[in-house]
Amino acid sequence: MKYGFEEKLSVISEITCGKGLKTVCRERHLDRHEVRNWLARFRLYGEAGLHASARRHYYTVAEKEEIILEHTKKGVPLSHLSLQYDVDRSTIKSWLRTIRAGGSLKENKRRGHQMARPKKKEPQTELEKLQAENLRLRAENALLKKVKALVEEEQKARARLNGQKPSTN
Repeated sequence: MKYGFEEKLSVISEITCGKGLKTVCRERHLDRHEVRNWLARFRLYGEAGLHASARRHYYTVAEKEEIILEHTKKGVPLSHLSLQYDVDRSTIKSWLRTIRAGGSLKENKRRGHQMARPKKKEPQTELEKLQAENLRLRAENALLKKVKALVEEEQKARARLNGQKPSTN
């Protein structure tokens, strides 16, 4: 959830006036890590650190690996890395999960999820055209059989409700 500058400043002022971080987080239903990040940014950059980051930097594989290595080999806490590189703590954690699961941090060229169907390839040969038509007809036939079975089942259920015996057609 995104929080505005005023709300962040209000939370930070409560903490700096002596109220406990855990108490403020509990009362306002906030994530402790996020509030700690606000507090660290406030201490480092002042009020400017509480404004939404205008930087929309997409990290290269090498940059991601460097950040991960700083955490795993040098033991730099995620909160410090988050401040230093201006990247969300949760993003760094997802990179860590990917690496630990044996995945790759390769650059994702398309951002977001593609929901459209993949484009259909036009069959090149006559045989491929016939095979594609055969597959389509089999799927259509299977669908029609299921619809027929559902209709028959519905007719039998109606007949039972009416006290009639099902027809033998």
